[in-house]
This record gives sequence, C-alpha cells and structure tokens, in this order.
Amino acid sequence: MTVLILTCEQDVTADMVVAELDGTGVPVVRLDPADLPGGVALSGEYVHGVFQGHLSAYGRIVSMSGLRSVWVRRPGLPASRVAEPSAWLTEEARQAFYGMLRSTDARWMNHPDAARRARHKPWQLHLAQRSRLPVPATLVTTFPQAARGFAERFPDLVVKPVSGAHPQEPPMAVPTSRVAPGTDFSAVAYGPTLLQRRVAKRADIRLTCVGDRIFTARKAVTPDADPDEVDVRFAGGSEPWRPVEAPPRVAAAVRTYLRDAELAYGAFDFAEDADGIWWFLECNQSGQFGFIEMDTGLPIARAVAEWLAADTVPAAPGTSGNGAGRSRVRAGEGRGHEDA
Repeated sequence: MTVLILTCEQDVTADMVVAELDGTGVPVVRLDPADLPGGVALSGEYVHGVFQGHLSAYGRIVSMSGLRSVWVRRPGLPASRVAEPSAWLTEEARQAFYGMLRSTDARWMNHPDAARRARHKPWQLHLAQRSRLPVPATLVTTFPQAARGFAERFPDLVVKPVSGAHPQEPPMAVPTSRVAPGTDFSAVAYGPTLLQRRVAKRADIRLTCVGDRIFTARKAVTPDADPDEVDVRFAGGSEPWRPVEAPPRVAAAVRTYLRDAELAYGAFDFAEDADGIWWFLECNQSGQFGFIEMDTGLPIARAVAEWLAADTVPAAPGTSGNGAGRSRVRAGEGRGHEDA
C-alpha cells in the first residue's frame, strides 16, 4: 500500500517526510498535479458499481485502490505546465484528479474540502474562539468608518491580509504590519481589510499538531527588538526556536479546533504576552515545520510519516508531549503529495 504525496518539486519539508517513509520501507509516490497532463497521467473506470483507477507519475504506475493515505502538502495548479495552459483545462484536470482521489478509501492529510475551508481566516478566528483559544480583538471590514471606530477603541493595531500570500508567481508573502497613528483608513473601502489589536509579545509560539500529537516551539523576543517588527517571519534577531510544552488548556483547545475543522494537521501561531497568555493568530493547514525541526530536534517529520504510514491512527488520549503517542506502523503494508 502506497503513500501519495502531492507537492511541488522544491519542498524540503516533504523531502524530510519522504526520507522517514523510505526508512520504514513504506512505498511512496510523490507528484505535482501541475504536471498533469504530461509527467502525470490518470485513468479511472466506473463500471458495475466498482471504481478502478490508476495514476502514472513520471513513469511509475500506482493503483488508486492501493493508496494508503494522501498528503496534500503544497501541490501546484493542475495543468499549469502544459504548452498552452487555460482556466478550462485546469478545471478539467482538477476535477478529474481530485474527483478520482475522492473515490478511494485513502486517508487524507488534509482533505481538500477541509483544507479549503480552513484557509478562511475569519472562520479560523471564529473556530478559535469557539475552541476557547484567546483571540486578539479583530475587525474585517470595507467600511472606513468602522475601521476608524475600531482604531479609537484599540489604538495599537496591526494590519494583515485576509487571504495570506499574494497570488503572484511565485506567491509573495505579505507581512503583518503595524498601523501608524493617525491613519485615515479611507483605502479600506477598496478591499477587505483585517485589523487586529497588537499583542505586545515576549515570544512567538509555533505549535504543530499531527493527528493527536503536539509539538511546540518558542522563540523569545529580544529586549532590543524593534516594536514595529511584528511579523516573526521578517523580524531580525538571532534567538533560536526552543522546544516547550503546551499548557494543557491550550493543547485541549487545539485538538478541539482540529477536530471541528476536520483537519489531521495544523500549524498554529500564537503570540505570548507579558502575562504568559498565548494569543491565537492563525492556523495554517499546510504550514512549514522543517525550520522548527532543524532548530529544536522535535521529530515532526517522523510523526507525519507515521500518521501517513499507519493502518489506522490509534487514539492517544492525554498525549500532549513533544515526543509521545506515536502511531503504530507496520512497515511496507497498510491502507490506503494544496503554506509558514
């Protein structure tokens, strides 16, 4: 039984998981839907109530009935590498490819439907509140007057994109930025704007959840840090990420969040304030973890590989440590490659 990894060619995070799977003898096929049609081909037959499908990836053929699990990591847009790409061909290829994969019994990390819903940042904030995670006061609006009123109530604000990366090629990360005092907010009328109370943080927290297993890392903010550098991805400083334990209440809320979001994987970002409160910022359903593993040694790639390779994912009530509660794997057998 084969693990299918959906991702682009240059993906170090996926490389780490492939190495772990190779080490256990579990068959792996890695492909990019951008190569369909071309280096990737497919065929599916629905006859007499039975579905039979096959994928060909760069010369290797795999039966869809033989898929153990599918990791939707960072796949390209289907049919985007053909000689004459078109929106019509992309939609045809997308529906054929993902529609056939939905016809299998493979387990998903994460299912495309759940992943698409999970990208909606306003929904993330609602789900975090419902899961009892602290959420900074936030406004999403196209009303300039609403933005001005929000700024009067919360004078220290940041602005961030609602959707994440800018859709250029390659995608460009848009940093969270501090809102200058006296901002007019007239431009809010030209597009949805997300304003959020700035958390005066003493550390950034990255919590990675794989199934029921939680891996947490903390990056302290240096005393001389520029207060305008609010986005950890672009901030200076040489502090490394260090492993920490998630507070039990946070761990329980994160598991509730993933359960309600129907996700098997999530990378959570928190800002820790001076009182030690972890404020929820976002959950990236396909977030990077390689940089965390390299700094801390936390075995996240192994945990992802074990989840993908397991026949089933046994429940691990109470598992909140950074290395406990691994899934059982039988090497070489089992059931069943669409952001930091």
